[in-house]
Amino acid sequence: MKPRSQSYLLYVLLFIGIIVLIIFNLNKTNAADNVLSINQLAEEIQQGRVTRVVEEENKLTIYYPEGLNPKTATKETETTLVNQLLALGVTPDKLASSAVKIEVKPPSAFAGILNALFYILPFLLLGGAFFFIFRQAQGSNNAAMSFGKSRARMFTGDHPSVTFADVAGIDESKEELKEVVEFLREPQKFLALGARIPKGVLLVGPPGTGKTLLAKAVSGEAGVPFFSISGSEFVEMFVGVGASRVRDLFDQAKRNSPCIVFVDEIDAVGRQRGAGLGGSHDEREQTLNQMLVEMDGFDTDTNIIIMAATNRPDILDPALLRPGRFDRRVVLDRPDVRGREEILKVHIKGKPVDPAVGLSTVAKSTPGFVGADIENLVNEAAILAARRNKKSIGQSEFEESIERVIAGPERKSRLISTEEKRIVAYHEAGHAVVMNALPEADPVQKVSIIARGMAAGYTLALPIDDRTLMPRKKMVADMIGLLGGRAAEEIVFDDITSGASNDIERVTQLAKTMVTRLGMSVELGPMTYGQKEEMIFLGREISEQRDYSESVAEKIDKEVRNLVNEAYNEARAILTKYRAELDAVAQKLLEVETLSKEEFEKIFPPPVPHKNATPAYANK
Repeated sequence: MKPRSQSYLLYVLLFIGIIVLIIFNLNKTNAADNVLSINQLAEEIQQGRVTRVVEEENKLTIYYPEGLNPKTATKETETTLVNQLLALGVTPDKLASSAVKIEVKPPSAFAGILNALFYILPFLLLGGAFFFIFRQAQGSNNAAMSFGKSRARMFTGDHPSVTFADVAGIDESKEELKEVVEFLREPQKFLALGARIPKGVLLVGPPGTGKTLLAKAVSGEAGVPFFSISGSEFVEMFVGVGASRVRDLFDQAKRNSPCIVFVDEIDAVGRQRGAGLGGSHDEREQTLNQMLVEMDGFDTDTNIIIMAATNRPDILDPALLRPGRFDRRVVLDRPDVRGREEILKVHIKGKPVDPAVGLSTVAKSTPGFVGADIENLVNEAAILAARRNKKSIGQSEFEESIERVIAGPERKSRLISTEEKRIVAYHEAGHAVVMNALPEADPVQKVSIIARGMAAGYTLALPIDDRTLMPRKKMVADMIGLLGGRAAEEIVFDDITSGASNDIERVTQLAKTMVTRLGMSVELGPMTYGQKEEMIFLGREISEQRDYSESVAEKIDKEVRNLVNEAYNEARAILTKYRAELDAVAQKLLEVETLSKEEFEKIFPPPVPHKNATPAYANK
């Protein structure tokens, strides 16, 4: 029986006992009203009011004529009832059988036991209550003592739920971890050559790239116990609890060796020491110190490998990353187009997908998507197919789900005025025309004035190929494309609206990054200005400190303003040049609301071919 169920049962028994005591006391009270003394009994017999007396040991039950309730009395034990009544003045004629019938019953064993229980029951209930309170106090004490126990969840390797076959798009990372699996399976192969297997493996990558999934796959492939815990579960408000949990976790791991200990989001406990505002002796740092000690304490024959995952490796304490602790760092980056296609193949297993669906096309349409995004994409496509009462997931569902993941669901029910709809049409047409006229900009895939998420309309542009480097010309082209909507509003309506607020925010941030982080300013040169925002996260600074003078700050502001103004003027110039195409695209949007790439390019063919904006090699 579970402890909680036991508590409930004890409460129920205690409640029943209290009810029994109340009833018992009420019965005793009622009985006290119907009790006669032996003198009163003698007087009533003498007066002829009693019809029958039943004697059972010392207890007397007195019966009266019909209509009256019986009463009880008690006689002396040394003599008989008749002798007592005669001694009290009752005449013999009143004791004759014709006047009063006196019956003598033999003693009942059950009645004696029951009577004894009624007297003992209050003491038993009282003792039970004290015992229950004592057990509760002891249980609380045990809970307090178990507060420092590890909360890691253990998964045995007998029936692995995840293997390397369930992980796709990160082949290099899987290869790195196959050595870990081989060591856990055949440790003697490495120990015979004097090799030291890495004690720790740190999985680094953006959120959703599959760090936790890969760690589970390693455990599934190796067939060993897998301890999983989050970094936040070590940190508590009570001093010493985190360190105690670390000790208990590693004790469990040693008892189940060989095994894998996986700490998810280790940055919650592994941040650099001395970075907090409370000094260097806070609870988190004690926990980290204990973890460092435990990782150093591994013997060569323990066969324990600790794995950890984080998307913030920059804030981890250097002591964690040194050789002997986390020896190996495995990077899980965003998958390329081939990796995204492999991930799609994993997630469509068991789902009825139309054979005509081009997974390569879907993969090309999802640049920047991680594994979690692709899983959500496939799930959204399946939901759309079910909503449309289809038996399989088609290409249209995948295309629609891409837009849902990027921009949010359609809001066709949103009612806007004819004038606002016209403004939105020209705004989105401005984005599309400007992007189509710039060779460095991404090709336009779709233009729509149907509201999605918080946007009144959207223009979807996707790159030709995946890119790792971002050239300056591409960034400038992105700025011009983002300002195309605002420029179109000003040219057509001679006014501007709030619809470009997000575009302006993104342009300003992009220009500031180019100047202060990427050294793309001619005036300021290849230098970085200002501290990184991560420094605030570390707690080293309460407020951000500038490492440049006021005159440099003025130059930064001037350069950012110049970049934005030049981009805006270029957008205006393009829209002025292609005003007829702008009007044609806007009018078509007002008619059909959504234009595909083919429909858009039919109205406005690209004046120049698009390129990936990668700088060409200059042979000088």
